[in-house]
Amino acid sequence: MNLTEALQWRYAVKRMNGTIIPNDKLHRILDAIRMAPTSSGLQPFEVFIISNPELKNKIQPIAFNQPQISQASHILVFAVWDGYTEQRINDFFSLNNQERNIDSAVTDVTRKRIIKSFSEQTAEEQMQHTSRQSAIAMGFGLVAAAIEKVDSTPMEGFDADRLDELLGLREKRLKSDCILALGYRDEDNDWAIKLKKVRRPKHSLFTFIE
Repeated sequence: MNLTEALQWRYAVKRMNGTIIPNDKLHRILDAIRMAPTSSGLQPFEVFIISNPELKNKIQPIAFNQPQISQASHILVFAVWDGYTEQRINDFFSLNNQERNIDSAVTDVTRKRIIKSFSEQTAEEQMQHTSRQSAIAMGFGLVAAAIEKVDSTPMEGFDADRLDELLGLREKRLKSDCILALGYRDEDNDWAIKLKKVRRPKHSLFTFIE
């Protein structure tokens, strides 16, 4: 499938059949998530890839008993930073400078500017910012899954506090933001499989300014 065909093929699957995703496909999806752009390249989130059946069963009631949680091959929990600390920003620039083989003096002005900018934001503003970066990365994962012909369901319907407690995220200074279920559609039992894909027409969605 080309990209357009893949996007037409995908939908938010309501029932999955438990088939395990081949490892090579899974890692190509994870690579897409890793390569997604984020503000200043900071990648202010971590992704927990869960395939353990017992843990998925514990998460299902936290996610309002959505069946995809236990039926999926893997569920990906996107957990965002609870804030932009100076240490987190410094750690990124240390990695950046090492990988690009440049002296820290070259990036010091940018590093200090970013630290100052985030220090002037409220905790809520920082959380909103990290959540937007997580959403971009999940979008890349959704597209990659479609290209791999792996089904997916993005989920925001879950009790974040309970999921944070279950996964020990507070100790890591993380906050669960969204879940991406990956697997294969149950063609016999998914009521959404034959529904027409509905999107706003281009003329009401796009405005060209020339």
